[in-house]
Amino acid sequence: TAKVKGLFPTKEDFKRMVPAVLRGTALGSALGILPGGGALLAAFAAYALEKKIKMRPGEVPFGKGNIRGVASPESANNAGAQTSFIPLLTLGIPPNAVMALMVGAMTIHNIQPGPQVMTSNPELFWGLIASMWIGNAMLIILNLPLIGMWIKLLTVPYKFLFPAIVLFCAIGVYSTNNNTFDVWMVAIFGFVGYLFLKLRTEPAPLLLGFILGPMMEENLRRALLLSRGAWSVFVTRPLSAGLLVAAALLLGIVLLPAVKSKREEAFVED
Repeated sequence: TAKVKGLFPTKEDFKRMVPAVLRGTALGSALGILPGGGALLAAFAAYALEKKIKMRPGEVPFGKGNIRGVASPESANNAGAQTSFIPLLTLGIPPNAVMALMVGAMTIHNIQPGPQVMTSNPELFWGLIASMWIGNAMLIILNLPLIGMWIKLLTVPYKFLFPAIVLFCAIGVYSTNNNTFDVWMVAIFGFVGYLFLKLRTEPAPLLLGFILGPMMEENLRRALLLSRGAWSVFVTRPLSAGLLVAAALLLGIVLLPAVKSKREEAFVED
């Protein structure tokens, strides 16, 4: 096996990847704020964007080791992961499945996500901000000297890795309430998730709906109480009407056949 060496980018690598990093960071920051998995799409969108940019003479093709194809998506991924906290901490709305899990964790500890977090739990808010900087620094410290060990982990057979993951998931779920019923529920929903994968259906929206559903129902009842039962309040108020129109437009755009084909073609290597 070949020995991994030359981990630190060269001067030429920096010259080529800095513009890609800036583009990926800007794109990831914008997409990370959007609900519905914008942070998850950031890396893919950044990669597609880099492929659209004209290549320099002598540059390695994408899919063959082009550093822009790594730098930009990774930057977008990091930026999207951090800006996805903005709707969670300001509006209490999780923009993706990972943030939905964080809402569940906060609820378990009697913490209501939203703008009140900054005043009622300032240690949590500023701790999250500090953890982003500390986490990135720790990634550099850990990954560079231990990259050989991480590569070795890829050689672990899946037949050993999968049971270990299931075991740790079961231990974590059981330790929450010390209830075996929770473990069975995880197994049932794991089977449902397996069916979703076989049907090529994304399971993340189900988790988002499970978290956002009660919040939507509560605010729907509150709006109807304020409007004395008039459903027209959702289309007569500029803010709610604008959000409904934007949601309808986004849904229509995603369902367009041309958009579907473009999404499939975006990551086909030349």
